[in-house]
Amino acid sequence: MVVTVSLVALFGLVLFFLLRSRTLGFGAAFIAAGFGFFLASTGAARPINQLAESVIQAVSQL
Repeated sequence: MVVTVSLVALFGLVLFFLLRSRTLGFGAAFIAAGFGFFLASTGAARPINQLAESVIQAVSQL
């Protein structure tokens, strides 16, 4: 769990700086995918899934 949280923090930080510098390419896609996979294995996965479901339901009802 400690390694996973560390990788989530690392990928999140790298993704933040890549997005901020507007660097888009294969590297940014890899970092974003890695961030998502590591984030999915933390305790934050359930609230993120619930938020995504709520947003999808709200948009479909518009």
